[in-house]
Amino acid sequence: MQITPPGVSPIGRSLLDRSLQELSEYVQATGAPAYRARQIHEWIYQKYARSFEEMTNLPRAMRAALAAQATVTPLEPVTRLVSQAGDTQKALFRLPDGERVEAVLMLYDTRRTLCISSQAGCAMGCSFCATALDGLRRNLTAGEIVAQVLFFARYLRDADETPVMRVKRPTTVTNIVLMGMGEPMHNYENVWTAIRRLTAADGFGLGARHITLSTVGLIPMIDRMADEGIQVNLAVSLHASNNALRSKLVPPNRRYPVDELLAAVRRYIAKTNRRVTFEYALIQGINDSPALARDLAIKLQGILCHVNLIPLNPIPDSSFQPASARDTQRFVEILQAGGISATVRMRRGIEINAGCGQLRNAVAA
Repeated sequence: MQITPPGVSPIGRSLLDRSLQELSEYVQATGAPAYRARQIHEWIYQKYARSFEEMTNLPRAMRAALAAQATVTPLEPVTRLVSQAGDTQKALFRLPDGERVEAVLMLYDTRRTLCISSQAGCAMGCSFCATALDGLRRNLTAGEIVAQVLFFARYLRDADETPVMRVKRPTTVTNIVLMGMGEPMHNYENVWTAIRRLTAADGFGLGARHITLSTVGLIPMIDRMADEGIQVNLAVSLHASNNALRSKLVPPNRRYPVDELLAAVRRYIAKTNRRVTFEYALIQGINDSPALARDLAIKLQGILCHVNLIPLNPIPDSSFQPASARDTQRFVEILQAGGISATVRMRRGIEINAGCGQLRNAVAA
């Protein structure tokens, strides 16, 4: 059976990079009926098939032809590590061109949260982030973004799959955060294509409010996101409340300064009525002072928001170190006294290089 449509060479191409319509056109061009595309789509997005051989309601000849000329997933696991507490798993994946990305599964009382990547590397250059060390390699395709979710969805469904974690399986993915390698707003089209597939009723089917997109503050994309009409959560990586400091920590601030960024957040809230999260990585002696906490509380007055204070995951040999527990507590208390909702994020997986980009840098290519 010939499965390659005229003029198309899908060898090595994951079917995750095709929409249902494109998959239908692909299948019909081979002479197979259109309903076969919907069967394949269901196997991939709802049954989490990792190979064509698992798609048992397809003709054997069709499965063999597909396997010879296409792939289900573009991800090849390189290594997987589980934290000592058994509540965090980090995976390093190799992509078809040899680039590598990371994803993390974090277990909470009732939530099964995935932190996924949107780019191989990152162009934003944040000074305290391991992903920035090698710069941007390339954008991930929509299929490569979705594949990270499906990989862990299979793991959570299968009670026998290793490695062992502190979770009773089968269970499901409950939350997704685009806070892994890369700046999601810098890969806007592919990220939003992936979000639509992850939230589609005939796709992965996760509620939009269970997905959070994090950005360093690319203002035009925040404005664009406000018009998407999908209730995905917005998180803004702030890390400082004044331009002098924030420009050192987050270089895009030179183009999108703090006051303009906060104005964009206000526009976003006015359009969506959605609360925004501000992420603030506390760095010892850099951005953890009481004066900066008071300034942040003033800057955020009147904004429907929550501040997520993050104990820094330090990079080896870096001068940036996490703030002390005492300074962290003092910072959150000042924000709360100023009427700003604030909490400290639970630290996870330090011993398995859980911070963005750290495992990739630690494991040889």
